[in-house]
Amino acid sequence: PPAADPSPPVPSATTSVPAGADATVSGIDALFLAMMVAHTEQTLEIVRLGLDRATDPRIRTLIAAVRATETDELATMRGWLREAGPSAAAAAARHDHSGHSEAAAGLARLRAAAPADADRVLLDVLSRHQRTAADLARAQVAAGTSERVRDLARRIDRSRTAEVDLMAGLG
Repeated sequence: PPAADPSPPVPSATTSVPAGADATVSGIDALFLAMMVAHTEQTLEIVRLGLDRATDPRIRTLIAAVRATETDELATMRGWLREAGPSAAAAAARHDHSGHSEAAAGLARLRAAAPADADRVLLDVLSRHQRTAADLARAQVAAGTSERVRDLARRIDRSRTAEVDLMAGLG
């Protein structure tokens, strides 16, 4: 029997600023945005490959939702970095995410996985990657100064944590 649609409602980013929210981006906010831009670009690489490899329709539905959400968030974060000025945008462009991400190794594992193992490997790689995003977001909530960036970080923490929990149930 077909399973119920497991895709959770995934909050999407918005470029609007909540009433009264400070649009100023501090150094710590710009660093978070730069890190999340790089992390999100890696997520989208994992998802693209996952859509080519995944066979379970529940997993395909989930990663399609991840792609939609994170594409919106990426546009928002890039826009906020542009608004923050050339120094923030330059910091984002210079940020090397490879030292604190396992995405390259995860992508290699997913590419090398036998077709029968692709779903399991995808869930493992994406779960690890999304757990890191939630950790980064929680740190930003504690340290950030811009309320709109902290609000985005709270949404990232909630959505990535929910995705990890959902993936654990699909494995």
